Amino acid sequence: MLRQFCLTRQSPGIVTRIECAIRPLAGEQGLWTLLCAAGLSATQPSAIKAQGPFHGPAEAEGVLEEIIENLQCQGYRPVDEPSIWCLHLQAELRRQNAGRGHPPRGFSLLS
Repeated sequence: MLRQFCLTRQSPGIVTRIECAIRPLAGEQGLWTLLCAAGLSATQPSAIKAQGPFHGPAEAEGVLEEIIENLQCQGYRPVDEPSIWCLHLQAELRRQNAGRGHPPRGFSLLS
């Protein structure tokens, strides 16, 4: 199963990076989201996007595979490197969950 992926494209003096990850949404309803971060390789991401929700990981993986194919046609190549933007993707997942009415675990409102 494809759950995380990184691609780069090299231009003279510039390396553009895209990291994608599939994560379950909170609420235990079987919904998943596809998160992507893009930017210059040695910097913070300049864009973070989410797609979904998808009904199950297989549906999200299918969309991720299509995105990867499209990016490879644009000159991006897969790289076997650790994620450098995983915290940015985690923050976006938290925003997605909060927007769906699921605060982070351990969160409580004071009365």
